[in-house]
Amino acid sequence: MATNPFFPEDLFALAQRVIDENKALGRTVALAESCTGGLVCAALTEIPGSSAVLDRGFVTYSNESKMEMLGVHADIIDSFGAVSPATAWAMAQGAIKKSKADVAVAISGIAGPEGGSEMKPVGTVVFACARRGEEDVNAEQKLLEGKTRAEIRHQAAIIALELLLP
Repeated sequence: MATNPFFPEDLFALAQRVIDENKALGRTVALAESCTGGLVCAALTEIPGSSAVLDRGFVTYSNESKMEMLGVHADIIDSFGAVSPATAWAMAQGAIKKSKADVAVAISGIAGPEGGSEMKPVGTVVFACARRGEEDVNAEQKLLEGKTRAEIRHQAAIIALELLLP
């Protein structure tokens, strides 16, 4: 297996699997990233042949960008917050609607070191996966154990890549 100077070995290897397995099925993917800031797309594009699989990525860090680029309604963010299963669900739906991808994964979270609260501590990350033609979107909130912002973002990218596996 090739190594990569930009990405940890586990992230690079998983990105390779996502590209290989989706390419074999003729499946395309899209990402809607907030706390990972494009990290998942960057890992995927390190893999030769990724253009056959990755349709596009949306880096929607601000609430305004979630609304403008993905069509997330302001009332969802106002009611539940940007880091909520409801917002991740809407982000994944928006990524499917605004792309040609078969599968879209959304990620939003609090990577720290600031920004956490008692209800949503640092490490709270939500994920959602939408599939074209299916009404159901799987959305899940996790508390990632990481001592640093980089560790939390790394774990979030791994989980997002796992969600892109067929």
